[in-house]
Amino acid sequence: MAKAVYLVDGARTPFIKARGKPGPFSPVDLAVQCGRPLLMRQSFAADAIDLVILGCVNVVADEMNPARVAALRLCLKDEIPAFTVQINCGSGMQSIDTAFRYIERGTADIVLAGGAEALSHSPLVLRRGAVDWFAALNGARSTTDRLKAFTGLRPEFLKPVIGLERGLTDPITNLNMGQTAEVLAHLFDVSRREADAYAAESHNRLANATKQGWLRDEMLPAFSRDGEVFDHDDGVRPDSSAASLAKLKPVFERPYGKVTAGNSSQITDGASWVVLASEEAVTRHGMTPLARIVDSEWGGLDPSIMGLGPVVSTAPILKRQNMTVADVDLWELNEAFATQVLACLAAFDDPSLVDPVLSLEGRGGRIDHANINVDGGAISLGHPVGTSGNRITLHLANAMRRLGRKRGIATECIGGGLGGAMLLEAA
Repeated sequence: MAKAVYLVDGARTPFIKARGKPGPFSPVDLAVQCGRPLLMRQSFAADAIDLVILGCVNVVADEMNPARVAALRLCLKDEIPAFTVQINCGSGMQSIDTAFRYIERGTADIVLAGGAEALSHSPLVLRRGAVDWFAALNGARSTTDRLKAFTGLRPEFLKPVIGLERGLTDPITNLNMGQTAEVLAHLFDVSRREADAYAAESHNRLANATKQGWLRDEMLPAFSRDGEVFDHDDGVRPDSSAASLAKLKPVFERPYGKVTAGNSSQITDGASWVVLASEEAVTRHGMTPLARIVDSEWGGLDPSIMGLGPVVSTAPILKRQNMTVADVDLWELNEAFATQVLACLAAFDDPSLVDPVLSLEGRGGRIDHANINVDGGAISLGHPVGTSGNRITLHLANAMRRLGRKRGIATECIGGGLGGAMLLEAA
């Protein structure tokens, strides 16, 4: 018999917008900033943790296996194993899924699962010609050979490429993520106005949630080494409107594209942790769970339409649990792009697509906008890729409790043509 698994608690840092230079925190710095106060408020001792798992995509050279570095900086016992997982945008959710499986089969009782990303620290990468030139220079043995090699220097060798730029381009289709969002806008006839209106609503919802204090327990302040305090998601623009966003030019497909900087997710730094526990651990330590993890799924599809990952990963859960879209009370669908979210909603509501392709057999349907991303999403607060899957799962659990909802699904598209989904139930 599989054991019940509970999401007991969690916390994240504010998401800090990248501003053209390395931010104040590395991935591990961020993980420690929210991990330390999270552990301090638990009813169990830190040595009760059996395992630490952290999602991280852009690992910096000084923090190999950031899960282990973070665990040690959090003063967890040396004997507690810690490992890092990477599945692009799904890494933070993959950490939860892996922890879920460990506890479900009885090999762990309490697991700290998270995601951390500092996209502002994305490395600069030399062009291939520059690498070849440095190799030739390094391999030269005589002064004559070194002078000959040196003459091969070209001005473009001194202009590196931002690693993130390469990382956001699919090597199979040669499309960047924004271009795949344009493909979906075309396939599902998503208008520029619809995309801008959705983006403005994301900003308005996050601004309201912050003002109402709904993120107070979930989002903990971070403190830089020079004493600067970060206590809110600094990319939110409360005054956003469809009219103001309409003034921005398309980024990827000019002049007629639908995807702009304003209706896309923001490049940010941030971390998030959740505490997962077995039923025995919950009882033993007197915990009060936020939610129970019922099911999870990963799906794959053509990388050129990777934004439909939430649809292909959610469908198997609906079938296994004998549910329809209408049975899901609350949704967190990561906002990579407004056109991508709207395309997913259109796909769920198109029986001519999801029934023959995904065998949903009438389980699809319309998702009410009032029940999805109720407090905003990555368009307004940012998308630190290794973190987002963890954040949306944590926030879903908190929002379900606040609103008194029974079931919720957290889901996301993943670069490379993948999708992840997780079903939560009120504890």
